[in-house]
Amino acid sequence: MAERGWESSRKRRDRLSIIAEILEIARDGSLKTPIMYKANLSFAQVNEYLSYLLEMNLLETITKDKETIYKATDKGLKYLQGYTKIEGLLKKKEGGIKN
Repeated sequence: MAERGWESSRKRRDRLSIIAEILEIARDGSLKTPIMYKANLSFAQVNEYLSYLLEMNLLETITKDKETIYKATDKGLKYLQGYTKIEGLLKKKEGGIKN
């Protein structure tokens, strides 16, 4: 199958990498909108991921000045540490797997 021009430069992210990205953004606390923009997610997607991460106790909410701040929990930081370690193990010096 021939590759279209925009597909070659754009890789699809998997669920685990999106979770890691959200946890990294929320490491020290972040509002929902910055998480949405920095992780490049739609409003519906960010709501789905935040709900899931809260349910799994990877994120917690802190209310400050009537704003909800999302912050990675200790469990979330452990996930992030493990994800980063595995990602490092899978990377090859030449750049990994090519499609």
